[in-house]
Amino acid sequence: MFLLVGVLGFIPGITTHYATLTFAGHDSGAQLVGLFNVSVLHNIVHLLFGVAGLALARTATSARFFLLGGGVIYLVLWIYGLLIDQDSMANFIPINTPDNWLHFVLGVGMIALGVLLPRLDTRTRTSTPTSTAPRNPR
Repeated sequence: MFLLVGVLGFIPGITTHYATLTFAGHDSGAQLVGLFNVSVLHNIVHLLFGVAGLALARTATSARFFLLGGGVIYLVLWIYGLLIDQDSMANFIPINTPDNWLHFVLGVGMIALGVLLPRLDTRTRTSTPTSTAPRNPR
């Protein structure tokens, strides 16, 4: 998902006001699907997040780390977005109100999955037999 969003942020038409896309800063007027503020930096961050997600998806432990760590990062971004003046230099990513609430939903969702999926995985493992080979009684 993150890789797709990162790529879509560079496609005119899907990204509205594409001519106003800047590297970073609150003055980027480009918006993904006409709703979410984007910049080159914002798109690169999504691409890097997607690459990290794919790399960490190799094991359950690392996937859980990605979900929990990524969720925390998104919640920090949500709080940051609520606290800053969106028209100030502090808004270097850039983010707007729809971005803020998307960050909140992603943060809560990723943390919830990171907490719940290991429990579901444990239930699945304990409900399946560990060996199908017959025992050799003496």
